Amino acid sequence: MLIDEDGTRVGVVPLRDALVLAEERGLDLVEVAPNAVPPVCRVLDYGKYRYEQTKKEREARKHQKQAELKEVRLKPKTDDHDLEIKAKQARKFLLAGDKVKFTVRFRGREMAHPDIGREMLEQIAEQLRDVATIEQRPLMEGRALSLMLAPGAKIKAQAQAQRPASPNPNPSPRSREVPPSVVPATDVPPSAAPATDVPPAPPSAAPVEVEGQE
Repeated sequence: MLIDEDGTRVGVVPLRDALVLAEERGLDLVEVAPNAVPPVCRVLDYGKYRYEQTKKEREARKHQKQAELKEVRLKPKTDDHDLEIKAKQARKFLLAGDKVKFTVRFRGREMAHPDIGREMLEQIAEQLRDVATIEQRPLMEGRALSLMLAPGAKIKAQAQAQRPASPNPNPSPRSREVPPSVVPATDVPPSAAPATDVPPAPPSAAPVEVEGQE
């Protein structure tokens, strides 16, 4: 099944004839529905199409909220009241879709009692278990004991749903009907499956220190 560059359905034609038609118009023959019977191909400018898709993806990323890594610092002598305050502070970060790293820093003779810091971190993890999952259990790093919490599955989904939707500046009929997984039929055999796009690497989370009462 052949569709021309204007979106008009030409009909079922032999592959060779479709290739000739695309070449005569200086365009590409792109297989857009390989599993259909018969397969559906479309005549279009593949380079221009990929450029438009890349531009839209770039604009969409600009409007997306990037997850950050928040750090909450503690001391072995932090009392229960301050611990609750910092747990509430971390809850806000988690509900916003950010990860939280709790760090208990030891000084001098405090290094002899790392179990105190471990109990504090386990207590915080228990308080936040309804909104967070443990990504890294308490781990000693030099003179600091750290715990990493990530938003739970439901919280993460809610945070993503609240992010701004990607802009849709009146796409042309060509970009609406052709999926991003198409490949030029002139570059691959007709039986080959279309190549998939490689998604961009996720942005690295920049640690943001959060100072609270200690």
